[in-house]
Amino acid sequence: MLASLITIAGGILAASGLIIGRKPNAKELIDKLTPYQGWIGIVMFIWGIKETLGAVTGMGLIKAAPVLWVFWLATGLADLLVGFLLGFGLITKYALGRSPAAEARGQALRLKLAAYQGVLGLFAIAMGTLYLLWIYVL
Repeated sequence: MLASLITIAGGILAASGLIIGRKPNAKELIDKLTPYQGWIGIVMFIWGIKETLGAVTGMGLIKAAPVLWVFWLATGLADLLVGFLLGFGLITKYALGRSPAAEARGQALRLKLAAYQGVLGLFAIAMGTLYLLWIYVL
C-alpha cells in the first residue's frame, strides 16, 4: 500500500503543472508535497529499479499471467522514470556528482524526459491507483 501511495504522490508532483492548470485549488495540496519532492523521487527511483528488474527477471510470468506481468513492468517503469525526474537533484548530488561525464549524461536524459513529465506523472497516478485497486478490490 505504501508503494502505491508514494507512486501517486510522485505522480501528483510530476503532473503538478497539468493538475493546477485544471484545478487551481489543488495547488495547496501540491505545495505541501513539494518540500519532499527529492526524497519521494529517490524512493520511487529505487523502487522502480527493483520492480523493473523484478519484472525482467520474472519474464516466465508472461505465459501464466501476461496482464499481471505487463502491469508489474509498467508500474516499475512509472516509478523509475518519475522518480528519476523528481529526485534528479539528489541523485546528482549523491551519485553523479563525482563524475562530470556521468552528470552530463544524466542531465541530457533528464532534459529528454522533462518534456514528458506531465504525462509520466499522470501515468504514475494511474498506475498507483490501479495498484491500490488490484490489492484491495480484486
